[in-house]
Amino acid sequence: MSSPLPATVVTLTANPSVDRTLELPGPLARGTLTRLGAARTEPGGKGVNVARALAAAGADVLAVLPAASDDPLVSALHALGLPVAAVPIDVPVRTNHTLTEPDGTTTKLNEPGPRLEPATLAALQQAVLTAAASARWVVLSGSLPPGVPVDWYATVVRALRGTGARIAVDTSEEPLQALLAAGPDAAPDLLTPNTAELAQLAGVPEAALVDDPDAARATVAWLHGRGVGEVLLTRGADGAELSTADGGRWSARPHPVAVRSTVGAGDSSLAGYLLADLAGAAPAARLRSAVAHGTAAAALPGSAVPTPAQVGLVTVDVVPGVPAPVGARR
Repeated sequence: MSSPLPATVVTLTANPSVDRTLELPGPLARGTLTRLGAARTEPGGKGVNVARALAAAGADVLAVLPAASDDPLVSALHALGLPVAAVPIDVPVRTNHTLTEPDGTTTKLNEPGPRLEPATLAALQQAVLTAAASARWVVLSGSLPPGVPVDWYATVVRALRGTGARIAVDTSEEPLQALLAAGPDAAPDLLTPNTAELAQLAGVPEAALVDDPDAARATVAWLHGRGVGEVLLTRGADGAELSTADGGRWSARPHPVAVRSTVGAGDSSLAGYLLADLAGAAPAARLRSAVAHGTAAAALPGSAVPTPAQVGLVTVDVVPGVPAPVGARR
């Protein structure tokens, strides 16, 4: 492992998981007996995956999450040498199951997670604020478990404003909609939607944005209008696009790889973006790093994160894109 980067990233995972990945020998056939291939168990949750990918590249990272000190998730992270700030809870973290088919088709079965009480939420927020005092980036990532208000990410973003750390958010559905509805003071410095999540914000089917780049650009411009500084829009095998509030826009496409599992690929993309930013890279290079990390992760089984050597095998083409329409709205 390379020397730690001279910066700290803090990840907050309110709904962590133990991820169980089961490899199917062929397409899933409902109602039949299936004899599985390989199986993997890994520490998971979107923020945990980001932290694992950052640590694999030598970054100085802290994972904040709710879990008992003897939870198997915490033990697995300690075994990886990843620093953890665990706010204690009385029940085990959830277990998520992923079924992967030989062609890369992925089916996820996610548990809701344990209910978090107000005192636990307050302790999580305080742990993040304390760690953010020395951080360059704070990442708020993943779904929210039962008992958490849908606008909690907005609350945490506002609380982080005075720390000096930049804030990235990766979430979906109601928490994402609530974050953008909360106003510019709750807008993150970096938002990382995929096309399905961008369509949720636009209130249209995903195909409408995939088939109409102008509609996608208009929605991204609306995000900038809400105060979001940078938008990293991921498009799976088609790569990603980066848009900045000053009108910059770039698109990137990876050369094809054999996909084994898409679980955690978006989290590795976010980690790749942060690694490049911490190194002082320009926007196009940050986008290239994001796509390379996400593509390398998709070529690995389960929710494995790529090593720098594996990322280095991925070829990515980056070109300037058309700036998003100024002042566009949904």
